[in-house]
Amino acid sequence: MSYCTVIETMQPESRRALHQNYHDHYYGFPIHDDNELFGRLVMEINQAGLSWETILKKEEGFRKAYDNFEIKKVAAYTEADRERLLADPGIIRNKLKVNAAIENAKTIVGLQQEFGSFEKWLDHHHPKTLPEWMKLFKKTFKFTGGEIVNEFLMSTGYLKGCHPESCPVYQKVLEQNPKWLEGA
Repeated sequence: MSYCTVIETMQPESRRALHQNYHDHYYGFPIHDDNELFGRLVMEINQAGLSWETILKKEEGFRKAYDNFEIKKVAAYTEADRERLLADPGIIRNKLKVNAAIENAKTIVGLQQEFGSFEKWLDHHHPKTLPEWMKLFKKTFKFTGGEIVNEFLMSTGYLKGCHPESCPVYQKVLEQNPKWLEGA
């Protein structure tokens, strides 16, 4: 069942509205800002084992706790910052996920130095199959299993699959030239 179909059947209306906003304006649309790409990776990592609804409800908490996903700031976090994050009820307080966010920020700083940006690193490796992307992410980042990598790449326009062609948002995504179109 696609995310589009899930939203259509969701009750109550408040749950549906939360998902609808993400679905209509963010899911599958290309992201060209490294901090936002990093933020999406952090959110996808934190979703592991939880519902996407939980993550959407905590998005503002994540933004506040992780300095609006500013990669260089997060990469410079100290042990005191780790402890602060683990005590923050506005985010998912999981040590592995918190550590992954900080270590992945450090990795992205290195990728930015080498490739010019996180986006350019992704573009450099595009197109790949999902198994190839999974292998690359596992080698490069912390806490990035298959579902995390798949959702991150679909939600940022690198892999097709967010919306069926029958979804009204599909055409809006196409107008933004997602990277998966290059491989189509």
